[in-house]
Amino acid sequence: MAEDTKDFMKTEATKLNGAKVGVPTRNMQFTPYENAPRYFAYNGSAVGTALMAVFSAIFPPGERFFVESVRRFRDRVKDEVLSAKVTGFIGQESMHGREHERLNEWFTSRGFDMAVPDAAIRFSLWLCEQFSPTQQLAMTAFMEHFTAHLAEQWLTHKEFRGSTDAEMLKLWTWHGIEELEHKDVSFDVLQLVSKDEHRERLLALPLVLICLAPGIFAAWAYLMAREGKLFDVVRNTQDLWALFKPGGFLTSCIVRLPEFLAKDFHPNDQDTSELLKKFSDEYFAAEGTLKSEFKNRDAVMRAAG
Repeated sequence: MAEDTKDFMKTEATKLNGAKVGVPTRNMQFTPYENAPRYFAYNGSAVGTALMAVFSAIFPPGERFFVESVRRFRDRVKDEVLSAKVTGFIGQESMHGREHERLNEWFTSRGFDMAVPDAAIRFSLWLCEQFSPTQQLAMTAFMEHFTAHLAEQWLTHKEFRGSTDAEMLKLWTWHGIEELEHKDVSFDVLQLVSKDEHRERLLALPLVLICLAPGIFAAWAYLMAREGKLFDVVRNTQDLWALFKPGGFLTSCIVRLPEFLAKDFHPNDQDTSELLKKFSDEYFAAEGTLKSEFKNRDAVMRAAG
């Protein structure tokens, strides 16, 4: 199933009709990060870099899980706008998976054992696959809710942006922009197809935490141990405090998770349009930050009209 989904995503990524509804498939090709330091995030933090490695390990199989959960219901989407958004969502997730596979190769080339995080995440996602199709879709919508707030941190957190290697920051910024562009797609499909979407949303949060959190934290600890940094108590305490303190990088995401449980919740309740415009103008313009990496800019602009 995974390879079938991957091939499907590659095919869908060639379609550009999502551009008309604000979810364009951008063909991005990032550099091999040859000059990036080993610990490229958070002022040379092993804790922060290992966290980014775990995130990157999650995305290739995670994106395929997201796409498959939406794909099952695609034929029931009759609204032209939502249908185009679904195409854009699949295309964007395909590109995210591809570029994070390349980043994972960089981690491996630097001696990070990415096989263990990959295996942990795949097992965690296998657990998620044991639930009903609509429950899996609700879990996808919840994970997209978390990722949208994570994306906001990638775009706005001053310490993260100011201390992360510039070439690496390009990838995480692009990914963050597109997470905000498609943050409502899986949720809108869920509302369309589920007979009891609020109940399934209520279940999604604990199910995702039970299935995914142990594997994520185990993979994070494993990478730290492999780096010989697990018992660097002073530095690790400082770095973990920066992530989990009130207003910290991860805490700012975690405190938003319960919003997903409200009966009248919608991802667009959090208006990120100005943030999207700011970074889209800066990164995707003809002479923008990603002018070299954005390989199909002209085609995307034509498709957008």
